[in-house]
Amino acid sequence: MAEKKDSKGFDEKAFLSFIQEAGLIWGPEPEIYGGLSGFYTYGPLGKLLKNKVENSVRRVFNFHGFRELEGPTVMPDRVWKASGHLGTFSDRIISCSKCKAVFRADKLVEENFDVSADGFNDDKLLKFIHEKNIKCPSCSGKLTDSISRQSLMMKTNVMGTDASLRPETATVTYLPFLRMYQYFRKKLPFGVFQIGKAYRNEISPRQHVLRGREFTQAEGQLFIDPSEKNNWEKFDLVKDEKLPLWDYVLQESEKSPSLTSIESSLKKKLISSKVYAWCLWLAYTQFRNFGIPQDRIRIRQHLPAERAFYAADAWDIEIKTNNFGWVEVCGVHDRTDYDLKQHSKESGINLEAVREDGTRFVPHILEIAFGTDRPTYTLIDLFYEKKSEEEGKTTFKIPYVMAPIDVSVFPLMKKDELTKVAEDVVEMLGKYFIVDYDASGSIGKRYLRSSTAGTPFAITIDFDSIKGKDVTVRDRDTGKQDRVKIKELVEYLRNKLVKYQLDL
Repeated sequence: MAEKKDSKGFDEKAFLSFIQEAGLIWGPEPEIYGGLSGFYTYGPLGKLLKNKVENSVRRVFNFHGFRELEGPTVMPDRVWKASGHLGTFSDRIISCSKCKAVFRADKLVEENFDVSADGFNDDKLLKFIHEKNIKCPSCSGKLTDSISRQSLMMKTNVMGTDASLRPETATVTYLPFLRMYQYFRKKLPFGVFQIGKAYRNEISPRQHVLRGREFTQAEGQLFIDPSEKNNWEKFDLVKDEKLPLWDYVLQESEKSPSLTSIESSLKKKLISSKVYAWCLWLAYTQFRNFGIPQDRIRIRQHLPAERAFYAADAWDIEIKTNNFGWVEVCGVHDRTDYDLKQHSKESGINLEAVREDGTRFVPHILEIAFGTDRPTYTLIDLFYEKKSEEEGKTTFKIPYVMAPIDVSVFPLMKKDELTKVAEDVVEMLGKYFIVDYDASGSIGKRYLRSSTAGTPFAITIDFDSIKGKDVTVRDRDTGKQDRVKIKELVEYLRNKLVKYQLDL
């Protein structure tokens, strides 16, 4: 379990150059002022990709009955006191005895070894660091023998009232519970989700957008009567599905994840309830829908010392990246009634529901918590391909349905009669797809630019297009070319993208 991470063969410098030059992600920002760690700009291609990720999140959540909210990003500290963030939301830090640089201690371990150090107590963490001879990443100096803590809250003040920027979207989702309860006709269960910015005073963020100080979260919250957790009809629809579960027994024995059916995992009591099992499946489905290969995903159970005291169950989804090894991308938690009770106590307002027999109860919350920056980054990391120096090209073989740009359109030459047809094609396709028009340079260079951007299809308008009213459509990965009537292009491309979506 403490195997040292190995990214042999991955050219990090070339990869970062690709991210910047392709217009995916720039920073840390502001670059012209030297940059502030943890803050990034998504360039034109990167923003299109992030939009695809977020739209996929919306499709999956909405399909399964969750409805989207948008809450405030700033709340008075009274809220964060009730949630526990104000007093306890902190990370353990360790410094370099030579250059005095400060690092997050558990991440320093996880960046170098395939372990979950979040569950280590301070003594175990220090012992591991010194036994494995982990050095300062900045100067290779010796790390100190003590650990301290730093709050992750970003503070502000609103007209004399102490406040903080939200460190997650979950809390501001819980606060309007009574409004949601009324909207859903006072019937449980119901699900809601938010996609929006959150902020954390992250310590020495170094893993690009994986550990930003400003980031986008996408969190789903399912509110349910605790007596109904094992009376979940949707369970039967997924019980035979298999998940790559890595329970803490497998972790401690240093064995790989086991592909286990959902029903079997419940019978073995690896998973606490039918509704939790369904939530775990839903989270896994989300990442498979992004196009993440199955063999790159594992679902890791929280170690007993790692799980929050109020949680009835907790597992993380992790993805094996080329650059950073295994990275946590999602947490699925049964938070029980902890949050609503905390806010009831602090606000003095009963956040309860009523059963048909008149009994009152505090709903339990099951949470699917992730962000959109990490999936966006992992898609770039997994599907970037650096070709040999002899070939002299880079490709971005992202799954077709997640490609930032759907189709490129090229007039063979800059001739008025060709550009007129090309512009008409762009106008027609632009109603349904993200389209890139490129008339500069040789057709070979344009194909290369298109594949470097990950664009699945490139359409070429030639002189035969004028008379025959058809075009050549080139497939990015196979190089296969089809001659397609212009009037049939929309249906042709839709069918192709549906085919690739079903292949995920």
